[in-house]
Amino acid sequence: MTHDTEPAVTTNSQIGCCGSDLGEQRPVEATLLQALKALADPTRLRIVGLLAQQEAPLCVCDIVAAFPLEQPTISHHLRVLREAGLVTSQKHGLWAFYSMRREAIRQLTAGMEHIVS
Repeated sequence: MTHDTEPAVTTNSQIGCCGSDLGEQRPVEATLLQALKALADPTRLRIVGLLAQQEAPLCVCDIVAAFPLEQPTISHHLRVLREAGLVTSQKHGLWAFYSMRREAIRQLTAGMEHIVS
């Protein structure tokens, strides 16, 4: 018995509709893609908006209080944002304080402008 399945693609190369190779994903594109994926979630987008309004880092407990979600769920979203380079965290005793990486937002904007120009 044979199974007709397509092999998994393990490269970053993309094939266009006519079979043309669209090229390897560049590091800048990979960084941009990770940030856009992080921002594609409504909760994470709202967290970024909340943090962008703050002058000082915001305690995770205050972020949790602003959402109808439990602390582990908010912590997951914050981890995704941190791994995407959009927020930073600092530990003060038992509490973590989060702030926006405004430079990351500027880079995201510049990356988008570069792609569409």
